[in-house]
Amino acid sequence: MTTTEAETPIIPLLTPYKLGKFNLSHRIVLAPLTRQRSYNNVPQPHAILYYTQRTSKGGLVITEATGVSDTAQGMVHTPGIWTKEQVEAWKPIVDAVHAKGGIFFCQLWHVGRVSKSEFQPNGQAPISSTNKSLKPQFRSNGIDISQYTPPRRLRTDEIPHIVNDFRLAAKNAIEAGFDGIEIHGAHGYLHEQFMKDAVNDRTDEYGGSIENRCRFTLEVVEAIANEIGPEKVGIRLSPFAEFMESGDSNPKALGLYMANALNKYGILYCHMVEPRMKNVLQIDDQCPHSLVPMRKAFNGTFIAAGGYDREDGNKVVEENRADLVAYGRLFLANPDLPKRYEIDAPLNKYIRETFYTPDPVVGYTDYPFLE
Repeated sequence: MTTTEAETPIIPLLTPYKLGKFNLSHRIVLAPLTRQRSYNNVPQPHAILYYTQRTSKGGLVITEATGVSDTAQGMVHTPGIWTKEQVEAWKPIVDAVHAKGGIFFCQLWHVGRVSKSEFQPNGQAPISSTNKSLKPQFRSNGIDISQYTPPRRLRTDEIPHIVNDFRLAAKNAIEAGFDGIEIHGAHGYLHEQFMKDAVNDRTDEYGGSIENRCRFTLEVVEAIANEIGPEKVGIRLSPFAEFMESGDSNPKALGLYMANALNKYGILYCHMVEPRMKNVLQIDDQCPHSLVPMRKAFNGTFIAAGGYDREDGNKVVEENRADLVAYGRLFLANPDLPKRYEIDAPLNKYIRETFYTPDPVVGYTDYPFLE
């Protein structure tokens, strides 16, 4: 070994990893990021450039949250995967990511009560675990109105239909060419509206105990695993977060219950959001909680997300607190993030004002590369 080789530091984030049958060349994951540029809920050709800019050979890429049905929508211009047109629109995007050697997963989403009647079929009320309304939320893009329509509580006999929507969406994702899917079980959307006791006020078998509150999500996991194979299934969870009034009285117990329960289905990965990410805008570095108990409990690949930088990401991998690290805003603004981390190059600053605007270029595909 030469002196130069001996002195070259190992960068944990840039070490290879075996994700099921997939050979990852590094451990930096493109996190799912809503971009609101899929007009009329149909993915657009400009997404080809956006995703391929952030694709490296052997890199894991997760799509923006993608609706599973016409009741799943809560924002303008978010993509879906419940129609033939949407499936066909995803195909060239998936093909382009694969052509660059990327591994591409589709995140499946249902917003539940985080919606309003104008986004719903026939102007109906959004569906949820509850009929409790959300307080107005304010978004910075000037497009989404902050007031939400009071939701309609799903009847017990309707829940299997929503489970089936997820199953069909997963089937469609595989037809579109995706390597697998991620269930969006985080951030106050439909799954958390069942899982979190600050929202779920049901008295049937889907409410009350942790087991009952997690039943819907685990039924979705089982249905999808049976449809496409557990080796193609991941899930994102944020037990500690309080997005959209979705707190829980015992988030650690909830996270541990889910980590253990998921083992029954043998799914590929569990993607968890750090406790310090209480909401979208604020990182609490003094937060005493940790994902380590969930990491130890879950048998598959563990992905951590939530305000990581280069130093934090390397540390969490080096200390075996996660196998992979998902980056959102930093990857959004630095399409060549793995290369920048490799040489410890300066990073572009992200521009929050353009996160959710409909422009197909500005704030989307115009962030500069190193070269």
